[in-house]
Amino acid sequence: MTAKPAVEPSGPSFMDKLLNTVERVGNKVPHPVLMFFYLMIGVIVLSAILSLFGVSVTEQVAVPVPVEVTPDFYEDVSEYTLSGAGIGDVEFVIQEQTITINSLLSIDGIRFLFTSFVPNFQAFGALAVTLIAMMGAGAAEVAGLMAALIRKLVKVAPRPLIAYLIVFIGVLASVASDAGYLILIPLGAAAFLAVGRHPIAGLAAGFGGVAAAFMANLIPTPNDAMLFEITNESIALAGGAPISITADYFFQAVSALFLTVVIGFVIVRVVEPRLGKYDPTQAGDPDQAAAADEVEPELEALGLRRAGIAFLAVLGVVLLATLPPGAPLRDPDTGAIIGQTPFMQSLLFIVMLCFFVPGVAYGSAVGKYKSANDVIAAVVKTFAGLGGLIFMLLMISQFIAYFNYSNLPALIATVLAEWLGQAGIPAIPLLIGFVLVIVVLDFIMPGSLAKWAIFAPIFVPLFIRLGVPAQTVFAAYRVGDSPINTLTPLMVYFPVIVAFAQRYQKNSGVGSLVALMLPIATVVLVAWLLFLILWFVLGIPLGPGYPVRL
Repeated sequence: MTAKPAVEPSGPSFMDKLLNTVERVGNKVPHPVLMFFYLMIGVIVLSAILSLFGVSVTEQVAVPVPVEVTPDFYEDVSEYTLSGAGIGDVEFVIQEQTITINSLLSIDGIRFLFTSFVPNFQAFGALAVTLIAMMGAGAAEVAGLMAALIRKLVKVAPRPLIAYLIVFIGVLASVASDAGYLILIPLGAAAFLAVGRHPIAGLAAGFGGVAAAFMANLIPTPNDAMLFEITNESIALAGGAPISITADYFFQAVSALFLTVVIGFVIVRVVEPRLGKYDPTQAGDPDQAAAADEVEPELEALGLRRAGIAFLAVLGVVLLATLPPGAPLRDPDTGAIIGQTPFMQSLLFIVMLCFFVPGVAYGSAVGKYKSANDVIAAVVKTFAGLGGLIFMLLMISQFIAYFNYSNLPALIATVLAEWLGQAGIPAIPLLIGFVLVIVVLDFIMPGSLAKWAIFAPIFVPLFIRLGVPAQTVFAAYRVGDSPINTLTPLMVYFPVIVAFAQRYQKNSGVGSLVALMLPIATVVLVAWLLFLILWFVLGIPLGPGYPVRL
């Protein structure tokens, strides 16, 4: 009897080869600080060349209405703040604007380069958001509360469903997106590590939920309120009636559930198998990458009880400041809680308190925090680990400021929008083309508000003339605006996620994160776009009283 030849192990699949190439090439990109420095130089040179040739475009754009402000002076400080400039007061009007390229090598441009360097960093909200969020997370993490909560989560949630649970929480976290990026994503990595799964897959689950499904949620978000204001101004150009913030709520809410399943499936079936078994020796921060040691069950139970009481106390204070009529966190004019209100604007601070106060209570119970000095040391330790990140944020803030000053992103977006609007194609192909143009632009303009201010005045009236209502156009915008958030290094939290990944794999870089998230972004885009087309073809209402077609 002749022996059968041994079966040769199959080599890497085409997808593995593609993602490995993306990772290898991407990791050869210079350090993010250098990368943004080179981008700044490129913007400066390009703005000078285009300005020299007089490049410009005229188009209708949604612009914010100026708000009157009053300086508030305080006797004990040398600076003052401004009253009357809250986010809830922002309104938009449609104006015809000529967008010209501003040269950064002109007299005014050079003046801007020198005089704006400090203000650019001062006004860069991501820095303050990062420090505030990490203050609460750091105090809870050093105390051991994070590890205890993860152990509880692992015991309660079925192991196969942990990925889906993290994705779903990430989708909901877009109500307070900054907290999702800075707290949920590292929590996802730690939760996977706690059950013996690859922590980078948990990071991908959190990042996918927060970013790739950013415009889907079970409740309208503060971001929706401003986007619908722009939408209504654009509807007026076609003589239509304004729509409410719930105009595409059915689509938004069902999309949140649909994308939870899609992203979770990609994590389990594609991301985790490619990552393989986790090797703790590759960790960049062994202390944080190692599974936390369990404390005595009785002591942990005491700590969790005290943390729960502290959480309820924080929640009680928030409810007292929110629910009663005339409460300080309600809108002072309408009394609303949801929308552009003090409550929604306070969410990040509230989330920080919900981690910081219970973290201190837990740490005191288990002996981690014996005095206030221990708490301060924990926060200082957390901030000390952010030095490299703060340097990156400094460079990112300068690049974004220079890029916006040059008007390059607005000009590129306007030209693409005008080209697509004049293509003269039917409704469904135009919707698909609209989504794909938004996808391309998201690489250089990650912010949802800036793109919609340019696109809404062009496409909302155009689609209305084709029998497609504004709520359908906005639903298509949701689809195009979200997936690329996981791939573009210009998204302000992208370097933060790279830093989180380096805790568990010290060699992680920009290419590693792009290769990790590319399957998620691609599948989300394709699946969500097909979902939108199916919804449109079936004629399902997008919201209560809002049809998908006129």
